Amino acid sequence: MAKKDKEQLTPKEEELMRLLWEHGPIPISKLVELYPEPKPHFNTVSTVVRRLEAKGFVGHNDVGGAFHYFAAVEKERFRSRSFGNFIKNYFGGSYYGAVSALVAEEKISPEELKELLRLVEQKGK
Repeated sequence: MAKKDKEQLTPKEEELMRLLWEHGPIPISKLVELYPEPKPHFNTVSTVVRRLEAKGFVGHNDVGGAFHYFAAVEKERFRSRSFGNFIKNYFGGSYYGAVSALVAEEKISPEELKELLRLVEQKGK
């Protein structure tokens, strides 16, 4: 398993990754501009980018003397792993428990549940 598969990201790192997936490759100065107010300091964003690069999540290219940073992992791969960790940490690894919580909190409609069941049955064929 690669080092980046074992690493957990902080909320600040996850936020920066979302910006890179949506807008990268991009220099740090432009990343800072994308943050909502109050914007973090340039050095703060630079530090988070360097941490992510050390973890293998971010890479960079030198474009005319300026580094342009990009996500080095696919969003879908990261999402799948993060979702699995979420289910493990909050529902004891039970996907049934997660869906049950959505039902109990009325976060999912009966129509959506029927569609999920249809997808599960279709996948089993």
